[in-house]
Formats: sequence, C-alpha cells, structure tokens
Amino acid sequence: MANKNEYGVWMDTQNAVIVGTDENNEDNMVVIAHVTSEGTSPNSSEKNSNNQEKTLQAKYFKEITSHMQNATRVHLTGTGTSQEQFMHYLEDTPQFKNTKTAECTSNKMSDERLVEFIAEKLK
Repeated sequence: MANKNEYGVWMDTQNAVIVGTDENNEDNMVVIAHVTSEGTSPNSSEKNSNNQEKTLQAKYFKEITSHMQNATRVHLTGTGTSQEQFMHYLEDTPQFKNTKTAECTSNKMSDERLVEFIAEKLK
C-alpha cells in the first residue's frame, strides 16, 4: 500500500513525469503531472549562458517539487545526471530535508508503465 506522501519522478534535462497516490483511491498510483523545462536561448557570453542554465534548472526543479507536497519518500529515475542533480536540490531545500530519496536509471517509458514501475519501487 502506498503512503499518500510517496512520489516517483522520471526525468531527464527537459521533461519530468511525476507519479503519486490517487486522491480518490490511496491504493492506486497515478500520473500527477508532466513538467517541461524551458530551453536556454542562444547567448554569446558563456557566463550569462551558464547563469541562465542554472536559473532555468532551479525553476524546473521548483515546478516538479510543487507537485510533491509533504513528500516523505521520493524515487527518482531517468536518463543522464538529472536525477542526481535533483536529489541534491531536494537535500538543499528545507521542505525536503528529511525526505528519503532513492534513484535508478531507466529509459523513457509510457505513463502506464511508469506508474507500475514506481509502485513496485515504493513497496
């Protein structure tokens, strides 16, 4: 049985899918939201480009966490290093300081398959 404050997130640098408990049936997990990161615009200055990238990443992470109120447990999965960066973001955010996090690597999958995958990981 899933705890109401447990979430799963599949993410890469551009897209995230957040899975959590169904409000109408706490035994079911459902896709809560899809979040897309804004792309960086071309910039001639490396410093400005880097700052813009960091700002957009923080905005992307903040948008993801807005769907995970009072999270006690979060399982992160996806491609690349995004989940690791997001895990550090959670550790550095007071609201998520005591949240237990776990991560693994997986390829993009259908929403239905992701719900099954996360439900299995949070057992």
